[in-house]
Amino acid sequence: MPASVTDEQNRLLRSWLGPFRVVKDYSWPLQDTSVLHVSTPDGGSFIVKASTTSHHIRREIAALAPGLPRLHGSAPVLRQASVKAGILVTEFLPGTSVEGTEAEYQPGTYRQAGALLAQLHRPAGTSADYTKKLAYQTQLLIRSAEGLLAAGLRARAAEELASITPAPVELVTTHGDYQPRNWLVDGGRIKVIDFGRADARPWVHDLVRLTHQQFLGRPALAEAFYGGLGKHPKSAEADVWQLENLNQALGTVVWAHKIGDAAFEQSGVERLERILAG
Repeated sequence: MPASVTDEQNRLLRSWLGPFRVVKDYSWPLQDTSVLHVSTPDGGSFIVKASTTSHHIRREIAALAPGLPRLHGSAPVLRQASVKAGILVTEFLPGTSVEGTEAEYQPGTYRQAGALLAQLHRPAGTSADYTKKLAYQTQLLIRSAEGLLAAGLRARAAEELASITPAPVELVTTHGDYQPRNWLVDGGRIKVIDFGRADARPWVHDLVRLTHQQFLGRPALAEAFYGGLGKHPKSAEADVWQLENLNQALGTVVWAHKIGDAAFEQSGVERLERILAG
């Protein structure tokens, strides 16, 4: 077992699974999270995620604990979990990551992914505070981006944020990182994994990354996705869509700089420029 898996986590795993062996290590060093594919002598196959510091474990447990019957066979099934110990076990979901394969640029992939997202997005109530809180977080990101963005670009971001009027918004159960990196393809079937950023948010939150990545210059992928989803971001409240875009672009710049990923940081800068260009 990786050294990052604590004695307590290891004890819980053995109490849940009995004897097991590590098949493959998918760990995320930057997030201080161990991600392991393990198997048991009786043929069981599972994914284990463990961390003593990452809040993503708690979010994933909360997202998967009620079950996702509408995504049966296309999303992980939680078998065991301990929020206190920071560990969860899901049934292994067969498939290959869509990212970096031919499937990443096939419209059929996006139609399926859109349809899956429509099933994942379940009503989660109305919030009078969501946009106020997101606007405040975005304001903090603008401050944190001093020295990371050209002064003019940073000023334009602040002006754009000031033009947005916070208002009550309908929330749904979002994935939080919906993109090919977190999709699997298995015999032509698309599945979704990694619910570590799941939370209640406006539905358009899950469209931001795709809009600024795979959809750029590929309208066929975007239209296939919207067809599967059954709606288009143009139908969303304009201020909410713009606020989500600003927040995620600025968050990318600040976070990527913090971890020393210059290429990812520049992608955030370019995303911000596109957003402000309209």
